[in-house]
This record gives sequence, C-alpha cells and structure tokens, in this order.
Amino acid sequence: MDGRHVIQQKTTPSSNGRSGSQTLRCDLPIKPPFGCAREIATQAEKQDGSAEDADSSSKRLVLALYDALNSRDSDAVVRIVAADLEWWFHGPPSHQFLMRMLTGDSAAAADTFRFVPQSIASFGSTVIVEGCDAPRAIAWVHAWTVTDGIITHVREYFNTALTVTRFDDSDEIVPASSGTGRLPCVWESSVSGRVGKSVPGLVLAI
Repeated sequence: MDGRHVIQQKTTPSSNGRSGSQTLRCDLPIKPPFGCAREIATQAEKQDGSAEDADSSSKRLVLALYDALNSRDSDAVVRIVAADLEWWFHGPPSHQFLMRMLTGDSAAAADTFRFVPQSIASFGSTVIVEGCDAPRAIAWVHAWTVTDGIITHVREYFNTALTVTRFDDSDEIVPASSGTGRLPCVWESSVSGRVGKSVPGLVLAI
C-alpha cells in the first residue's frame, strides 16, 4: 500500500506475547464515485433478496479485498474496508503481514507474502477464509465481519488450528482443550496440519 494511510493503534498484548487486539483507525482518502461502495453493496444485497445471496455478496467482497491486497491496490482497499477496522491477531509478531499491508508499512512493499485463499465459508455476517504457504511453513485463517457491505472487523490466526462454533451473542475465544466440544462445530481449519509442526488450537464462537 502507499503512504497515504494514517493509522492510530491501541494494543492489548496477551501474557504469552502471541495474541492481542488493535483498533486500526484508517484515515484514507475516499474519492468519488468509490465512496459510495457501502450503498452499492447494500443495494446489491437487497436486490439479491435472500440470505444465501447476501452470503455470496460477502464472500465476493472479501475475495476482492485479497485481490487488492496482493496487487497493492490501495484505492480498492479504501472501497472495501471500514475507516476504523478492528483487528485481532494470534500468532508470531513477525507474521503480521496484513497489518503491514493495511497501514502502508514500508516493510510490506519489500515482502513477497501473498494471501491466497484456499477455502472460504460464510456464517451470517462472518466470512471465514484460510490459506497455507507451505514453503514458509505458514498456515493462516481470517474471520472477517461484513457490515452493510463494508468489512469492519477481522480476527487473524497464524499457525493455529481454529474451530468455529455457534454460540449466540458471543465472540469469545477460548482454548480448544477447555471442554467446549459440547458446542456445535460449524467449521474447522484444514490447512494448519500442513506446516509440519504442532500448532495451538483455539475455538471461535460466533
């Protein structure tokens, strides 16, 4: 991304240094007619007229973001991501590729890492995407929240075996070994085993 991004960050590190949350305040220059992306996406969802079509619209939006990130197209990112994207991360700090791309960090321009989605699923406003860079022994999962045709929140996991469950009115993250097996599992990561080493497990309740 270019240097036009102004980001304010608030960080809450975890005790093990692997995870934390940051609110990314992105003051990005939105140029007409692209500033009306929210209205366009919302109208498209209304025209679709069904939850299935709305899910498809959210998937297309998220896939468009990956295309924009991999091509370093900052104008397209502006049209897709909320100005104050909330970002939660679990993994080694060296793997914060997404944040560097979104904030225009100079290291991102020299980094060759690309997010190549290998599977995508949606559950209401949540879109789950995963991928794997086998040569680097990196597996990743993103849980995006789409609100009114704009991406407003992302939970990012690197080298983590993620299980997604249905649990009303909760976005709690708990260790996979904490006895949550009684909750209905709706999605499990399939690429975390390809990194050639043991990885921690987490449960995301949506």
